[in-house]
Amino acid sequence: MKRTIVLVCAAATLLAGCGGGASTGSGPSSTAAQQTGTVTVLAAASLTASFNQLKTQFEAAHPGVTVKISYDGSAALVQQITNGVGADVFASADQANMDKVVKAGLNDGAPQVFARNKLEIAVPPANPKGIAGFADLAKPGVVLVVCADPVPCGAATKKVSQATGVTLHPASQETAVTTVLAKVQAGEADAGLVYVTDVNSAGSKVKGIPFPEADKAVNDYPITVLRNAPQSALAKQFVEFVRGGKGHEVLGKVGFETP
Repeated sequence: MKRTIVLVCAAATLLAGCGGGASTGSGPSSTAAQQTGTVTVLAAASLTASFNQLKTQFEAAHPGVTVKISYDGSAALVQQITNGVGADVFASADQANMDKVVKAGLNDGAPQVFARNKLEIAVPPANPKGIAGFADLAKPGVVLVVCADPVPCGAATKKVSQATGVTLHPASQETAVTTVLAKVQAGEADAGLVYVTDVNSAGSKVKGIPFPEADKAVNDYPITVLRNAPQSALAKQFVEFVRGGKGHEVLGKVGFETP
């Protein structure tokens, strides 16, 4: 009986020693192990300035990882997702387009709101038509450019128009807010309805005209990992990075409100 106990104890000691050695060896190696790969992000056009900065910061914090970002109007991005584009993350400029992804079951986990944005009028630096508020956009002779209704900035424009009773007559309706801004910068329009963040990112190339009616159409920006994401683990890390302290800092600097 004593011999049996001694043998069992000896075996247990050997197993414990092997286990301890494995733990000591695997701890540092698993910590040091670097994740590599490319995270593909589909992001609303109005996120260009902020996400370009977050891409750089995320890559610096994750050596061996590349973040590839495709910017477009949220409605166009949803179409890409439903068509089966191989992407990892979707960041929308409104809840309505994110809801389409959720309804189709193409998200992995509940989308999280990470930023808020609202409209602002962009005019050329000299503001030749003397635009001072939302109602001025409906004046005769004002060449106005807006986003198309399916695009979040277009939906917000329509909402403000309906709430104020001001009927707009835009010269064109664009599929991305960046195109609206570009037309104002190029002198092809007297005014454009974009986001506060777009005006801030443009710097001296345009002048921003805030208007109180913009509060009637504040856009929430949700983000989610996509179902069957090729880089699911890295995608989740990127989403958390956007929603964390670094993300809030970068987003706040360009004018986003953060929840």
